[in-house]
Amino acid sequence: MSRVVRSVVTGVGGYLPEGVVTNDDLAKTVDTSDEWIRERTGIRQRRKAADDQPVSDLAVEAARRALAAAGRTAADVDLIVVATTTPDLTFPATATIVQRKLGAPIGIAFDVQAVCSGFVYALSTADGFVARGRSKCALVIGAECMTRLMDWTDRGTCVLFGDGAGAVVVEPVEGEGTTEDRGLLGFALRADGTKQDLLYVDGGVSTTRTTGYLRMQGNQVFRHAVVNISEAVTAAAADAGLEVSSVDWFIPHQANQRILEGVAKRLGIDEHKVISTVAEHANTSAASIPLALDQGIADGRIKPGQLLLLEAMGGGLTWGACVLRL
Repeated sequence: MSRVVRSVVTGVGGYLPEGVVTNDDLAKTVDTSDEWIRERTGIRQRRKAADDQPVSDLAVEAARRALAAAGRTAADVDLIVVATTTPDLTFPATATIVQRKLGAPIGIAFDVQAVCSGFVYALSTADGFVARGRSKCALVIGAECMTRLMDWTDRGTCVLFGDGAGAVVVEPVEGEGTTEDRGLLGFALRADGTKQDLLYVDGGVSTTRTTGYLRMQGNQVFRHAVVNISEAVTAAAADAGLEVSSVDWFIPHQANQRILEGVAKRLGIDEHKVISTVAEHANTSAASIPLALDQGIADGRIKPGQLLLLEAMGGGLTWGACVLRL
């Protein structure tokens, strides 16, 4: 079999802002309780960025750690893709701000907006550059300050989200063209704009000229998440030429512990293979998958050569999955 170029994740890094907001903290200002939140979501706490800490700062910290893990420096980077719903500014792209703050050379830098699915979309986008020889060292970053989209009087949404950033370095590596290769092996990306009203923000530049607040029909999102994500996961595994049962670790978007368990059960994935950080991080949107990946590597569970399954669903609705070998 002829050798092929694979897009390989060579470094992973995560960053969480210092501010911690517990469920008990929220209960002081919102009609809720620690028990109510944990029972419905599994969340115990979330991180909150400082008022003077834009999302690019979170992204830069995660990127530096990913570069260090890959044995690279900012000087090596020629592509930056940032998945975010909470950019520093309407424009320029947060990726160009990250480029400047990192001190990376002139290259390609842009943002991807697919809400919670953003990191999977961004990985697929970067794969199109790396595997085709248009990038030698790409940074793919998921970074969010979701707490800034919250209506703090809406207990159904404000308790769910947190801030953070995760990043991976993606580089071209030759493989044999088999499922044993390291790298990004399969994808499935989906969107259904008719479901917008289930999860959206009620403001924007060309409509209200405001940022707006996050709005969600939680029960409907839960139902669509379990069914749609399961289909995309199966499709991504098929794209890779693998069975879902062969994965070593399932790293889902950290939206809600019940969704994580529901998808894993539907797919027949053992609960011990599921990486869950939702209790400590809450829902960090596009940052949740790389943060969970970083956590799994840091605590020694995820090891080089293992097969990983990533998935997410977010507003739009958008959803998708990726199979990769670390």
